[in-house]
Amino acid sequence: MTKQETLWDKFLKPLSSLLINEEELKHLKNAINWQQETENFRNPEIVYPHYYLSQNFHGIKGGYLTIEAAVTYDPVTRYVFPPNETWVRREAIAFIGGQPRRILDLGCGTGSTTLLLKQTFVDGEIIGIDLSPYMLAMANYKAKQAGLSVQWQQGNALKTHFPDASFDVVTASLLFHETPPMVAESILKECFRLLIPGGQVIIFDGNQKILRQTPWLMEIFEEPYIEAYANESVEAWMGLAGFEAVQTQDIWLTNQVTRGIKPLSVKNYEQEIDENIDLINPIPVI
Repeated sequence: MTKQETLWDKFLKPLSSLLINEEELKHLKNAINWQQETENFRNPEIVYPHYYLSQNFHGIKGGYLTIEAAVTYDPVTRYVFPPNETWVRREAIAFIGGQPRRILDLGCGTGSTTLLLKQTFVDGEIIGIDLSPYMLAMANYKAKQAGLSVQWQQGNALKTHFPDASFDVVTASLLFHETPPMVAESILKECFRLLIPGGQVIIFDGNQKILRQTPWLMEIFEEPYIEAYANESVEAWMGLAGFEAVQTQDIWLTNQVTRGIKPLSVKNYEQEIDENIDLINPIPVI
């Protein structure tokens, strides 16, 4: 099977056209002033990493830096979370202990998990960052429709520029399978820097064990880094980043959530983070 003929192209894409209401997509696309909304989120200091620009994601040319990606992401995702997307995301959020006051959601995309975080921790300050201004525009639209106050920022999870020890919880949903392993490891080191001592990192993604045992699942969508993700271990990455009490729980077989705690006594990883980012070969914004 060639790269152009994934299982998604051959079987699921035609099926999705039957499940997804094209008129609703058109209405949603027209409901947002994309030029104005994306400009509101564009950060002139953002540098798009090479791994992000050099691949198509979900078979979309241009990946997440397109209106098409922002409009179609939620309708497609709805059908890949058995038995129910909201239930699965809420179960991952339930892994968070206590009542955090400040939460950062990395790679927030269209804000599906971010908004559930706000609904769960009503009094908490919730911030979602993503590289794509198009995904952020969709996330902001959804927040307004739901009447929820969330801060959205264009940012790189590798180097967020937030101060050290400024969050109680840092989360990432469905981010790591879309990054090379070296990037995922560096993101966890950035999470470590951002968290207060005793803070929690929560990583929700595909179940690595199941993906290794069912290679056909990795062929469904055009996911350039999912095989590398499946062959690694989020738990191991967390340990290398300095987290303790690391544990993983399966969620409805196809997904997993992994939590780590930043110990009360920590070493400084800032220099190592900078060195890793330099190796990732960023490309300037054009």
